Amino acid sequence: MTVDSIGVARIDLYLTHGAGFVRSPRYGDSKMRPIWSGALTFGLVNIPVRLHSAVQSKERVSFRLLHKTDLSPIKYERVCEKEGEAVDWKEIVKGYEYAKGKFVVLTDDDFKAAAIESTKTIEIMDFVNAEEVDPRYFETPYYVLPAKGGEKAYALLREAIKRTGMVGIGKITMRTNSLHLAGIKTVGDAIVLEIMRFAGELVDVGDFSFPSDTGVRPQELQMAEQLVQNLAESFDASKYTDDYRANLMKIIRAKMKGKKIEVAEPEERKSTQVVDLMARLQESLEMGKKAASGRASRGTTTRAKRASRRKTA
Repeated sequence: MTVDSIGVARIDLYLTHGAGFVRSPRYGDSKMRPIWSGALTFGLVNIPVRLHSAVQSKERVSFRLLHKTDLSPIKYERVCEKEGEAVDWKEIVKGYEYAKGKFVVLTDDDFKAAAIESTKTIEIMDFVNAEEVDPRYFETPYYVLPAKGGEKAYALLREAIKRTGMVGIGKITMRTNSLHLAGIKTVGDAIVLEIMRFAGELVDVGDFSFPSDTGVRPQELQMAEQLVQNLAESFDASKYTDDYRANLMKIIRAKMKGKKIEVAEPEERKSTQVVDLMARLQESLEMGKKAASGRASRGTTTRAKRASRRKTA
């Protein structure tokens, strides 16, 4: 929830999923305006660079909180729990709760004392094998572009990273001296900086209990592997659409026209039991074969049409 300048409560619904999404400043002009400018260094090589966001948010669906009876906007107030009265901003301080109901108050001077010295340099401290880095560490990507005079050194670093299969690890300060761990990698002809999580931010996998493979029979594993192969496709991000957002906008447009919305109850799928696991695998394989056959047929038809057009031309 965000609060606008007149104190009206708003809810901004970002119809994207996954921990990797971070809202950036207005994306309308972010493609042209860098969000950070400085230098990228490795060894004694210094490359002047600028960062641009590598992701863009969809047009967000923004909601206002309204009074149900008359649809008047609801104002946000900062109410003291003890007194039950609204508190002015100038009377509010920041406190760290170290125990239930126990706080340490931090002042502006405290935050200044803790601040990391702002620097305009991303120093690559280490190069590590890309396969050794847990993907959970990576969070938000930015394109790194060379500033004038840094083109050759930029290309040199990019090709070196490509050929060695390494990821550069460094640190960067962004926005109010906030320190971030950063990974330097390549995507095609681009160097990409990804903000990374520190080790303490990841939940230890040992905190959970996962099933072992002792009960998996060889024939079941063989059929499951075959099913995976039957469903194998080249990755095409454009085929995976945000159906929830599309449905929500469809409902909003319908309600704007005064139409009644019929909501269908979702079908709840039951978990596949051990007794019929083999049967389900076999059925899945048959379905996968039919789907693969259909894709192959469509591909043949498409190629034939293209060949026909070339002959006609």
